[in-house]
Amino acid sequence: MKRQVIQVPLQLRKRLSEGHPWIYRDQLAPNLRVVLNDGGGSWVRVECGGWSGYGLWDALSPIAIRIFSTEQVPDQQWVTEQVRAAWELRASIRQGATTAYRVVFGEGDGLPGITVDLYNGFAVIATYADSVRTLVPWVVAALQEVVPVTGILERLPREEQGGGDKTRLLWGEAPPTDLVIEEHGLKFLANLHAGQKTGLFLDHRENRHFLEPWSYGKRVLNCFSYTGAFSVYAAWGGASEVVSCDVAPAAAEDARRNFALNGFNPRDYEFAVEDCFDLLEGYARSGREFDLIILDPPSFATSKRQQHAAVRAYTRLNQLALRCLVPNGLLASASCTSQVGPETFRTMLATAAEGAGRQLQIIHDAGQPVDHPVPAHFPEGRYLKFMLCRARPAPL
Repeated sequence: MKRQVIQVPLQLRKRLSEGHPWIYRDQLAPNLRVVLNDGGGSWVRVECGGWSGYGLWDALSPIAIRIFSTEQVPDQQWVTEQVRAAWELRASIRQGATTAYRVVFGEGDGLPGITVDLYNGFAVIATYADSVRTLVPWVVAALQEVVPVTGILERLPREEQGGGDKTRLLWGEAPPTDLVIEEHGLKFLANLHAGQKTGLFLDHRENRHFLEPWSYGKRVLNCFSYTGAFSVYAAWGGASEVVSCDVAPAAAEDARRNFALNGFNPRDYEFAVEDCFDLLEGYARSGREFDLIILDPPSFATSKRQQHAAVRAYTRLNQLALRCLVPNGLLASASCTSQVGPETFRTMLATAAEGAGRQLQIIHDAGQPVDHPVPAHFPEGRYLKFMLCRARPAPL
């Protein structure tokens, strides 16, 4: 079968030779004609000087082509091999203390635009472009062959979500709405049908565990708490007070359920349903202070054009939190915005500290866990930043 050949600019050769899987639309010639049978999801051959590879064409995404292989057009066997390699990489996790983790991390595991999360035997496939959905049947077959699964679901694109259900059953049994997973000795509800992401924020698993001993005896504020995972870890670590804040009432209710699931009385803790910026401003005005504040906001940017606005938002948020910290208090600040890199994030923290009259000592600098591997040739895969800092008073 003859495939369309797309010539790309020579300046991309080094990056493509190193293995970078993305070709942006604005990197292609403006007069490029792509003749395919559909608007996207077709395999094309990419040539750049002496380099060539095979990728999926996307007619709508800013990423016009995602490169999958330099040797062959992927097929079912090829996809199964990628899933098997990813599964073997997670062997240490399977021997550990969690029943929920990422089995396939897109570009990090050689399957650009596709993730698979496993929750106590139930797999959830998510795709990040319409073109990549053409591979879902192959991924389903690969999971059945490689991974011990009870059921396989697909996370639906937003335009296909209806009636509160965000997933569709592709194979096997449907998970219960009260599915419980275990993580480092704690239990959490994972609603795979209607929750955010694929059910839980799995990328913060080790960061939550890290904060547990730092919470002992402290007054803890968890902003953007979602279903309260950081909060439960803080309570388990012996926090004297835990306040969880999220703008969604349903999230607060799920947080209460997670506290109860782990043997805590939710009435002993505070759950605020409010915009976190407004909450922090109110606490700063009233003088309410905490020993440890956790900031895990949603992404403030979805494109490079929004980077500066995102940095401004992060600066304001962290500055507000620092105004609510006791002298030498702890700030755990996170960002899932891939357009804001680790160095930019650290610079932002310094700026926020200066504005709040503090100086920050970075005690711990981490990212996503081992089930979210980052290829050396794909720095965009290092999207998560998580830093624990001590906020010292600025010198006079």
